[in-house]
Amino acid sequence: MDFDETDEISKSQRKREVHALKELGIKLLEFSDDSLRQLAIPERLLEALLTAKKITSNSARKRQLSFIGKLMQDIDAAPVQAAVQAREHQHLTSTREFHLLEDLREKLLLKGDDALPEVLSHFPRAERQLLRKLVRLARSEQSNGQPPGASRRLFRYLRELQEASDY
Repeated sequence: MDFDETDEISKSQRKREVHALKELGIKLLEFSDDSLRQLAIPERLLEALLTAKKITSNSARKRQLSFIGKLMQDIDAAPVQAAVQAREHQHLTSTREFHLLEDLREKLLLKGDDALPEVLSHFPRAERQLLRKLVRLARSEQSNGQPPGASRRLFRYLRELQEASDY
């Protein structure tokens, strides 16, 4: 009797695949309703996802997530996985860029003109005089215990530079 082990998938492997599809479905719950509608998923799965977002009972939510996992088995999960990965990558990138701007602002406020070369290395088109003015105003606000209006303007200016550059 010819028995080819590569053709048969073990029960454990099937369980892992079903669990992975269920986890993918859970990640889809983080998408907005409009983003979900833009994905190429069957209407029944879309309705199940939208319903799961509204459920507050833990046991009912758990049943709904299992149902979503079951529905995920009937579709090609590759495009959905790609959409989830793209969203996660975009989130990581924007978080990293935000932290860079925060770090640059803090360095400008702590070091003043000594931090300008680093900022200009990131944003060569930045207006040096405007940066100095905003830093001076922000430092003055800090020392006088005033609200951080200039510090916020400095951050906004850095964000504008970041969005305008091919960074």
